[in-house]
Amino acid sequence: MTTTETALAAAEPDPRGDRAVAPAHPERDRPHLGTRIGWTWILLSSLGIAAFAVVPYLTSSLPALAESGAGGLADHYAAQPAFVLVAFYVHIVAGGIALVASPFQFWRGLRDRAPRVHRWTGRVALVAIAIAGLAGLALAPFSAAGLVGTFGFGTLAVLWVVSGWRGYRAIRTGDVPSHRAWMMRTFALTYAAVTLRIWLPLLMFAQVPFAGAAGFDADAAFANAYAVVPFLCWLPNLLVAEWLIRRRGLPSYRIAPRTVTA
Repeated sequence: MTTTETALAAAEPDPRGDRAVAPAHPERDRPHLGTRIGWTWILLSSLGIAAFAVVPYLTSSLPALAESGAGGLADHYAAQPAFVLVAFYVHIVAGGIALVASPFQFWRGLRDRAPRVHRWTGRVALVAIAIAGLAGLALAPFSAAGLVGTFGFGTLAVLWVVSGWRGYRAIRTGDVPSHRAWMMRTFALTYAAVTLRIWLPLLMFAQVPFAGAAGFDADAAFANAYAVVPFLCWLPNLLVAEWLIRRRGLPSYRIAPRTVTA
């Protein structure tokens, strides 16, 4: 998750909005190489997964994808009721838009030189998150991972929508530190679309040494891995984001209440 850390480090909204000016010390304030590399990875991985996860469903039917084996969960959702299919397509399209738009919120150059573009990109991302999150919540009871998927993906959907809303409300009231913190949390949840697809092959590969005499069963390995990712795809992301928020002195959550001394 070090790439997520370096990418999030570049996010520092300017409360002056359109009146933002160039920094007084451009050399000192220029993003570090690690930050640039991290943001580039975040951008490319987000764009890649958005294309990988969305394009197949827009270019072929679910039954065709299920028959070819190239559609992931197409065989599961192809047999679902019509309203579930509608929620499925809404979720993947809006989620893809959110995944593409979100990394640009962490592009310091865009924010400093074109703050209006930064704000409108953020609005697009937040609207897409609200739509995708609500559709994801409708899909959660029909998850292929059963109850684990219902609770894991359902919790993700609720936190995603609430976090995005809190980030929007914070900037509307001029609370830039809280806005930064909530948008870091929101992006950590958005990036679950990427980490889910990183965890799945890793978890499948981890089962290879335990294959029995019958050999490695890819379908069974996928089912086992998919039973874990509903929580694994977003919970570590959120913990890293909260650590980064606290590290930067932004408003954070604490397990134990602060002690007030006289």
